[in-house]
Amino acid sequence: MTELICGLHNIKDRHKGGILTIGNFDGLHQGHQTIIQTLQQQAKYLQLPSGVMLFEPHPQEFFLGEKAPARLMRLREKIKIFQELAIARVLCLRFNQRLASMSAETFVREILVETLGIRALIAGDDFRFGKARQGDLEYLKKLGTQYQFAVYTTPTALFEGQRIGSSRVRDAVKQGNFELGARLLTRPFSLSGHVIYGDQRGRLLGFPTANIALHRLVLPLTGVFIVRVHGLEKKPLEAVANCGKRPTINGLKNLLEVHVLDFHRNIYGRFLEIEFLKKIRDEIKFDALKALSDQIAQDVLLAKKYFNLI
Repeated sequence: MTELICGLHNIKDRHKGGILTIGNFDGLHQGHQTIIQTLQQQAKYLQLPSGVMLFEPHPQEFFLGEKAPARLMRLREKIKIFQELAIARVLCLRFNQRLASMSAETFVREILVETLGIRALIAGDDFRFGKARQGDLEYLKKLGTQYQFAVYTTPTALFEGQRIGSSRVRDAVKQGNFELGARLLTRPFSLSGHVIYGDQRGRLLGFPTANIALHRLVLPLTGVFIVRVHGLEKKPLEAVANCGKRPTINGLKNLLEVHVLDFHRNIYGRFLEIEFLKKIRDEIKFDALKALSDQIAQDVLLAKKYFNLI
């Protein structure tokens, strides 16, 4: 069971002396998985507990706010995969002004050495750290020698000759290329969250929806999609989803609305995972609710044909 540690003030003596990797790990794609595999291999060889250090909010969100790149994953989704990968500990640090202004050497000395007492660190070949990302891999190795911890590196992961990074996954998802997204991630792209109470407009339109709050500053994709819903029954259920602000009704909040085909149960409060399969269209502002209802009927028909339900 992965232990989640929130903040350095919750570090106990038993947490010191492990092997660590550091990053945002947004998407936990193939490149990240290469780092995690190296972490686990070295942890087993050195007989040390494995740890991952994350930051909330993402540093880019701290600096750029709503202009930051869209998140592929929330913290909860990352921790779920870290558990599947048998990571011993996840340390989540609040990214604030103090951390943002900390020099690379101070970060290593005060946090990695004095607080965590790490024995080894795993880093990708593009690893940067410290104020204004001033520290690179060579400087990290120099500090490792100075403070007596080992530094292990992993090569850049490639797919079709190009680097696998969160931005490449983000581009594929935004463009609706879910096949490429799944290849880069090694699993289908999905969004998840709890079903919340909405304004019941979907029911009035004849297509009741499960409304899912996404808790993201920026959405990784918008539009209408053919999806599968995990978390309601043993097997995933076929559905249509709208992701965005619902311009026809002048919506202000980002929302994921899911209409599960031929499904009529009350599911408020359930935690669902929505797997994206195919983009149908962009969000459109209709002049009247009747036009929106007619379009949704066409979207549902397309989804039923996709799933061979008609």
